[in-house]
Amino acid sequence: MIRKGKIDDIPHIMELTKACANAMITNGIYQWNAHYPNRSAFINDINRDELYVLEINGLVRGTIVISDLMDEEYKPINWLSKTGKNIYIHRLAVHPEFQARGFAQQLMDFAERFSIANNYSSIRLDTFSQNKRNQKFYELRGYKQLGNIYFPKQSTHPFYCYELVF
Repeated sequence: MIRKGKIDDIPHIMELTKACANAMITNGIYQWNAHYPNRSAFINDINRDELYVLEINGLVRGTIVISDLMDEEYKPINWLSKTGKNIYIHRLAVHPEFQARGFAQQLMDFAERFSIANNYSSIRLDTFSQNKRNQKFYELRGYKQLGNIYFPKQSTHPFYCYELVF
């Protein structure tokens, strides 16, 4: 079940994202670290009413942020659609024990249905340039790679921006 995230979910989300970070590091992908994602980001997501969680057997096993706020880092990108009525996806994660079972697909299906139902023109997101699995995931869903942005506290490698226009 996908539902709105609550403050009580934060410890479970932090455990989940730490497990994801450790799994990525084990595979040589240094995308998440001690600076990101952090508790304050998830609290802000809840306060903005943008955090959703995937609950399996009563436990939080996935998370996604569906936002209409464009981060400053995204401004230089030459997007496919006009900026204004767009959704931005952040912090999509599924606990490593539950990966490769279609749960990330379910979270993205949810985000895409939400965007269409609320008359957004596109979904925009970024993924780490060293995370080939994520790139393939989004490209198979029809997202187009458009440009690079950088998050210096996370990595010296770029993050690729993607967009899917409805």
